[in-house]
Amino acid sequence: MSELLPALGQVAVLVLLLALTVPLLGRHLARTYTSESHTRLERGAYRALRLDPDADQHWRTYALSVLGFSLVGLLVLYALGRLQHLLPLSLGFDGLPADGAWNTAVSFVTNTNWQWYSGEAALGHLVQMTGLTVQNFVSAAVGMAVAAAFARGLARTHGAGRVGNFWVDVVRGVLRVLLPIAVVGAVVLVLLGVVQNLAAPRLLETLSGGSQSLTGGPVASQEVIKQLGTNGGGFYNANSAHPFENPTPLTNILAIFLMLLVPFAMAWAFGHIVKDRRQGVAVLSVMAILLVVSVTLLTWAEMAGPGSAPALAGGALEGKETRFGTAGSALFGAATTGTSTGAVNSTHDSFTAPGGGVALFNMMLGEIAPGGVGSGLYGMLMLAVLTVFLSGLMVGRTPEYLGKKIGQREIVLVAAYVLATPVVLLTALAVAVTAPAGVAGLQESGPHGFSEALYAVTSASNNNGSAFGGLTSGTPFWNTLLGLCMLLGRFVPIIAVLALAGRFSSQRPLPPGPGTLSTHRPLFVVLLTGVALVVVGLTYVPVLTLGPIVESLS
Repeated sequence: MSELLPALGQVAVLVLLLALTVPLLGRHLARTYTSESHTRLERGAYRALRLDPDADQHWRTYALSVLGFSLVGLLVLYALGRLQHLLPLSLGFDGLPADGAWNTAVSFVTNTNWQWYSGEAALGHLVQMTGLTVQNFVSAAVGMAVAAAFARGLARTHGAGRVGNFWVDVVRGVLRVLLPIAVVGAVVLVLLGVVQNLAAPRLLETLSGGSQSLTGGPVASQEVIKQLGTNGGGFYNANSAHPFENPTPLTNILAIFLMLLVPFAMAWAFGHIVKDRRQGVAVLSVMAILLVVSVTLLTWAEMAGPGSAPALAGGALEGKETRFGTAGSALFGAATTGTSTGAVNSTHDSFTAPGGGVALFNMMLGEIAPGGVGSGLYGMLMLAVLTVFLSGLMVGRTPEYLGKKIGQREIVLVAAYVLATPVVLLTALAVAVTAPAGVAGLQESGPHGFSEALYAVTSASNNNGSAFGGLTSGTPFWNTLLGLCMLLGRFVPIIAVLALAGRFSSQRPLPPGPGTLSTHRPLFVVLLTGVALVVVGLTYVPVLTLGPIVESLS
């Protein structure tokens, strides 16, 4: 029991912080995406970009804006990576290889932040700040914008397929939400010991008479948006296990809090946007239930499960930092895979087989517990539409969600969303475990080697970014394959979400009739939770059996 006290204490602090802040930020998010007024700073940005902020976009135009904006970001970041040896503040750093620059550009533009390289050794300060950190802000703002557009589609009547203005949504998401919190958070992190400077590496003499290079940099400013925007790309190769990024248990709790803050608040904001707070509470409840189950199972697996060695008074300590302990590492692991963050404060490859399986399952859920900033909300809402459709079939009524009819075209878009990521993931996995170049990157054979490949393609396809450390991924094969997984896993679902938002926007709301499923009651929360688990179970149990399940039983 004494071993569980640290875990319970950390969870209690986290719940208290979220309970105090999520409703406040949720209301602010709702105002951000529904207000018709613009600040002077925002109007200046619109004039510079030559945009009409009052123009309402059709969903197709909105989708093209998302794709165009992301393409420009990808090209700019690719160029920065390839040409960084010519840039100031990057002296001594070589340009990235073509496949590595491609993978990095795709990774940060898609909010995945998969890193095949060692950050402090491969990228200079300028690329870290103007390339990676900027994309940490705008890729998160894109996800939030898409979620806001979907909520508007449900809330509007006679919208003629219009779902808002993408450029306004992105600018507001950065200026009104992400940037203010990031500024305050970065100051707090500096006060708690996180490094923030522009100094060159310093050569220090160690106690043993040797020498060591101490690398500093703009760490706190990147660290805060890395967590807040559910990005996950670390300044250092060790990510949040590095003491310069995450020095104490207090910063560890703060990092987890930042990961969960915006995804939960987006669910609260949804209730305000559709003018029924109970709908937001229902969605948030499902997210919370799935996260609690994940934290419980992962903590058990690492502290008392098979291979955890509970007799060592701490559980499975391999690959974990002693300053966080097993409980702090398990909580972080559940949060980072339940969101689309992908940051790590321990080596997931060293998790027990059941613990690694829980982390995999979290990502396979589509990261809806509570998911990424924006992507968690629209992912959960797509499953909510599927739940209503299945429930309507069982009682013989035309299914509807918030008064919007779910017909053939609507459910085809939902099916496209649900199937897109599994198709990408399983196809990539088949290629990886059959191609010699893919197998060569695996550190181990057997079930654990299979899990390494499965974890990599799952992380990329679901835009998470964490990895099993045993995979050697910095090769042309893996950089190219995982880059394709990230692109398809990000933008194919987004197009389906926006198309469905456009269809809902064009509909007149139907009055609720007898037998209509109430989507704010506990029954719906149970049904939605069940559908989320069943969809994942039916899709991924075979591959989980070949990896973590077989390893657990062996």
